[in-house]
Amino acid sequence: MKLDELYSGLTLETKAKLALVVLDGLGDLATMGQGEMTPLEAARTPNLDALVAAGCAQGRMTPVAPGITPGSGPGHLALFGYDPLEYTVGRGVIEALGLGLELKAGDVAARANFCTLDRKGIVTDRRAGRIETRACERLCGLLAAKIKRIGTAQVILKPGKGHRFVVVFRGRGLEGPLADADPHRDGLPIPQAKPLDAASAKARKTAELVAAFYAEALPLLARESPANGFLMRGIAHRPDIPRFEERYKLKAACLAVYPMYKGLAQLVGMHKIEGPQTLAQQFDRYVAEYDRYGFFFIHYKRPDMHGEDGDFEAKRQAIEEFDAALPRLMARKPDVLVITGDHSTPCAMKGHSWHPQPVLLHSAVSGSDKLDRFTETGANLGSLGVFEAKYLIRLMQAHARMFDKFGA
Repeated sequence: MKLDELYSGLTLETKAKLALVVLDGLGDLATMGQGEMTPLEAARTPNLDALVAAGCAQGRMTPVAPGITPGSGPGHLALFGYDPLEYTVGRGVIEALGLGLELKAGDVAARANFCTLDRKGIVTDRRAGRIETRACERLCGLLAAKIKRIGTAQVILKPGKGHRFVVVFRGRGLEGPLADADPHRDGLPIPQAKPLDAASAKARKTAELVAAFYAEALPLLARESPANGFLMRGIAHRPDIPRFEERYKLKAACLAVYPMYKGLAQLVGMHKIEGPQTLAQQFDRYVAEYDRYGFFFIHYKRPDMHGEDGDFEAKRQAIEEFDAALPRLMARKPDVLVITGDHSTPCAMKGHSWHPQPVLLHSAVSGSDKLDRFTETGANLGSLGVFEAKYLIRLMQAHARMFDKFGA
């Protein structure tokens, strides 16, 4: 018997309320340059401290496998209980769904962001100074007005937040995945998007289409500043994934601001709750929608952004802002509450890392690890130990008393 089949066979339908709060990129490293503390350890978190005192279990989660640094897609799929090694999803698909685009069979989507290129075509800023959303909308409009089709394929562009946007290629005989047209660091040219499966004729055709799009689009941006180029990654088609509600017997809702995380939730069948733009608004909407859903996924982006910028103080402040808003969430007292990250984003590394992220679990049967605070150091000592993130939802179900006994 497969483990998922065992879990499904034991799952009971209950009226339990579960909440998964993801502080994106929460985990960090204590280094000499940061006073041997992490932003989570340096932050003043009286409300988290009170929650820990009320009784919590802590631990750390490996997002994919030891030493593997995850993107946001694999990181969140694991949190949702889907093995990221079994269910691979292109980032473009996630972003497109999050922006409200309906992907048809044969569509290939790419997550893109505007960047800055020097005269030799070398990437000098992968995020073009984090241009504002209005600038992104203008540039997408410029490209969309000039490039509607390439050969027989339709080209669809949709701006996202800040420097991010989505490109969808719609036509016959297309397929992903392709390698990223993104060097993933400054100082290098934009690489060619090549098929990951060189034997796939559909993927080769898609790679040719991406190259043709670059050939037409880059000259249109040449006079722009600072966004005179763009990068594309997660170039893929939509996969078939089991629905969250069928898998866990929980009607689920997503409260996220950024399109990518809405797309990830939609991909597994969660309902997107649109409107909230701040953490306080997300928590207010959670309270308002509490009776309609059994599971809530609430996403907070700022810790990851500041970690990628290497800004220790800003990441600390973002965690403190979360803590200040926490009482609003706790007003409805979910049966199971988890607070964690989808991965670690250490300020010292200015990017995602493989380091296990800290996790806090609170329920009537979580017990107490007798710790004072929720930190990486405390999580190292917690009763949850170190486990794979794909088991988190199952632990939440267990703490909600959603499993029957196994065996006699």
